[in-house]
Amino acid sequence: MRWPPVRTLVFTVALAALIGLEAHGQPGGSSYDGRVTFVRLRWGSDFGSFRSPARRGGGAAWNHDYPRAESHLARIVKELTSIDMRTDASLILSLDDPELLKYPIAFMWEPGFWNLTDREALAFRTYLLKGGFAVFEDFDGPEQWRHFETQMRRVLPEARWVKLDASHPIFDNFFKVKDPHGIVHPMIGIAPSYYAIFEDNDPSRRLVAVANFDNDIPEYWEWSGDGFYPVDTSNEAYKIGVNYLIYGLTH
Repeated sequence: MRWPPVRTLVFTVALAALIGLEAHGQPGGSSYDGRVTFVRLRWGSDFGSFRSPARRGGGAAWNHDYPRAESHLARIVKELTSIDMRTDASLILSLDDPELLKYPIAFMWEPGFWNLTDREALAFRTYLLKGGFAVFEDFDGPEQWRHFETQMRRVLPEARWVKLDASHPIFDNFFKVKDPHGIVHPMIGIAPSYYAIFEDNDPSRRLVAVANFDNDIPEYWEWSGDGFYPVDTSNEAYKIGVNYLIYGLTH
């Protein structure tokens, strides 16, 4: 079921204007209670403090946009769908935390700087092959892609990345995203690409992972109530986030 386009636009804009005022979720401050909880992945070299030295300014790479991006997306999901989405807190888990297996979808920021331990690689492989769905956000450029691809080969050596076009069902499973490639990188204006790994490398089967490359979609979520970016583009960025969550919960 989809909302009529005009109603969706108006409602999303109104909610986006309000969510900039909400209290932030607590860092890693939720335990499993059956409700859908946004999960953010943290990784090896940046364990420790949330303000550990950054690869590029202000905080660890994996916690970029925290916690406003997921808090805002969670509220959108709660309001626009029947999903019992937790909005008071998100969850931060390491790749080798057994708790991760309780959550069908997980997001990772800035995987262009990601470094895996062998234990994390094995645990993440187990998560994905058991039905987990991973979304990789906020990285760009050939150097970051090469580094990311190298890490993923340690997780799924047999997997192949496939470029998605706008006709893929994930862009139309709740909201119709008219032009996913038109949601340009908010900071540098380049057009994004979307890559996916399919189960058994078969495009007719389940998506195991999606990488939003040459983009920073959560930047739109984070600042949607502050007027930094165009309303229409922010709405489309929210639609992609909602679609990803629904896909992960239903596949």
